[in-house]
Amino acid sequence: MDMDPADLRLHVAVARHGSFTAAAVRLGYTQSAVSRRVAALERAAGVALFQRDARGVRLTAAGAVLHRHAQIVLRAMDDAVAALAAVRDGTAGPLRLGAVPTANATLVPRALARLEADHPEVEPRLREGGSVDLAGAVATGDLDIAVVFAVPVEPAPAGVELVDLVRDPLLVAMPRDHRLAGAREVRLADLAGERWVQGTPDMADELFAAAEPAPEHVFRVREWTAKQGFVAAGLGLTVVASLAADGVRPDVVLRPLTGAGSARRVAAVLPRPAPSATAVRLLELLREVAAELDAAARSVSARPRQPRRGTG
Repeated sequence: MDMDPADLRLHVAVARHGSFTAAAVRLGYTQSAVSRRVAALERAAGVALFQRDARGVRLTAAGAVLHRHAQIVLRAMDDAVAALAAVRDGTAGPLRLGAVPTANATLVPRALARLEADHPEVEPRLREGGSVDLAGAVATGDLDIAVVFAVPVEPAPAGVELVDLVRDPLLVAMPRDHRLAGAREVRLADLAGERWVQGTPDMADELFAAAEPAPEHVFRVREWTAKQGFVAAGLGLTVVASLAADGVRPDVVLRPLTGAGSARRVAAVLPRPAPSATAVRLLELLREVAAELDAAARSVSARPRQPRRGTG
């Protein structure tokens, strides 16, 4: 037999109140309407569900079985409705997030921590990758939001929009005894002839593509920790995003890079025209954290710089 949720609610209400009349008042029906619907439910079940007498109605054995299962079904339906409402409101449910590795150093984890504190029922699922691939995943619906570098994905693919978050200045990492370790800032021209340590691909690729002259001596090192080891040992320099500066080892000095291409725009990618409510909530937190990071970077740049000291 097919069960209408409205009939199940009616059955539970009659059992709770022990009266067709009381159940009718509770549910906004007439007493005769309740009687007709209960009779129809009993015909469909092929068995009496209530015992009727002068004092009201009581569940039969069959009615008690249906009552037990009806409560389970109705609770599950109510839970499903509440869960869907939470997803619609952005306070629960899965959040498929993509981010470039640099954004995962500070910006993304801080925003996710705040989202978790405010809405612990949200379930973030993180994918790390390159800007172009992540933007494409948002466009195809595989991700709800991504944090990328804007330049590689401009113009944005069809079906997504780019929302600027922060300008991320590039820094040059060098050993603490380097000739420019005490400089306030450096230009690429100041570093002509230096050896460089880069990944494959690397955030400095676009920067060096336009450099005159282009670096000739490059170590290709995949891992971020290994790049720092090469720099600390005096084997070359590398480019570091400000967003990742907190993760640099103490025996490496960071100096701001100036000139064309010395900063990148970090942006969020969202689907158009209707991102999920959870993605919008995360976007608000990303903007909040980005503003704090930008303010902190400006504060540091306004102070006199000293070389970072290591422990030996």
